[in-house]
Amino acid sequence: MEQRLLGSLATSAQGLGCMGLATVYGRVDPAEARATLDAAIEAGVTMLDTADMYGNGVSETFVGEAIKGRRDNLVIATKTGILTRRVTGMPKGLDGRPAHIRTALDKSLRRLGTEVIDLYYLHRVDPRVPIEESVGAIGDLVAQGKVRHVGVSETTAAQLRRAHATHPITAVQLEWSLFTRDLEREVLPAARELGIGVVAYSPLGRGMLTGSPQATTTLPLIDYRRFLQRWRRANLQANLRSVETVRGIGQRLGATPGQVALAWVLSRGADVVPIPGTKRPKYLRENLGANEVRLDDDALRTLDGLVVQGDRYPRGSV
Repeated sequence: MEQRLLGSLATSAQGLGCMGLATVYGRVDPAEARATLDAAIEAGVTMLDTADMYGNGVSETFVGEAIKGRRDNLVIATKTGILTRRVTGMPKGLDGRPAHIRTALDKSLRRLGTEVIDLYYLHRVDPRVPIEESVGAIGDLVAQGKVRHVGVSETTAAQLRRAHATHPITAVQLEWSLFTRDLEREVLPAARELGIGVVAYSPLGRGMLTGSPQATTTLPLIDYRRFLQRWRRANLQANLRSVETVRGIGQRLGATPGQVALAWVLSRGADVVPIPGTKRPKYLRENLGANEVRLDDDALRTLDGLVVQGDRYPRGSV
C-alpha cells in the first residue's frame, strides 16, 4: 500500500478508525471485528486509530489483543482528554490537566499491551487548561520514551500554532469529508505552513456517504447517530440527495459512493491520511479500493459543489 508522511511519521495512505469496535455504532460481533482488524493489517494498513474514551477502553483493549506478535510494524495512535459516563460511554466533559494525561497514558499502554504509543493525541482542548500545559505533558511523555509523536485533535489554527510552539506536532486530527470542510479555511493552511500532517476522521460522513441504509435510514436503536442533526428527517432527505450525486459519479467511474468519497479525501494531498472505520471485512476491502479510484476534473468540480444540511454535533456537546 502507498505510504504517506505525517510530518516525519510514515504510515499507510489509509488508516483504520477503531471507534466502531466499541458499541458506538450499534452492536459489535467480536469475531467479525477481529477479522476486520486482521484483514486490515494483512492488506498493509499500518495506522490503527483508537482512543481511551471509545467504549471506556473497550476499543483499546480490542486493538491490544489483535496486535500481539505484530506490534513493531504498526503505527498505534490513541487519544485522551474526553471524559465519559461509566454506563453509557457518552462524553460528559474534558480533562486536559497534565496529571490526567499521565494517568490516562499509563492505562492506555496497559490496555494496548505496548510500551510506547506511536502517536498520542490531545483529543480535545480543555478550555480550563492552557494548551501549552496539556501538550507539554505529552512532550514530557516523549522524553520518557512512552510516546513517539504528539498529535492534537479538533483545534483552531491559533491553538495548533500554540501547541506546535510548545512541542513539535506531528499530526492534527480533524473531521474531513465531502460533508465537513470547515478545516480548509484556517486549520489546514496553518498545518501545512508548520509541516503538520492531517488525519481525517469520519471521511465517509459517519457512513452517510456510503449510501447504505444501515448508515442512513435504518440505524440500530443504540446507534449514536440518531442524536445527530444530519440524520433528522428533513436534513437526512436533503443529504441523501447529495449522496445520490456521489453515487452517480461512482457509477460512471466504476466505484461505490464510499470509494468516491474516500478518493476525494485522498486527493487532498500526500500529507492527508483518512481513517475510515468499519467492523466488517467486506467494507474494509471496499474502503481500501478507494486507493485505486482516480477522480477526473468533472467529478472533482461536482463533488466540490455538494452541500450538507445539519450541524455535525448537537449544540453544547463535546
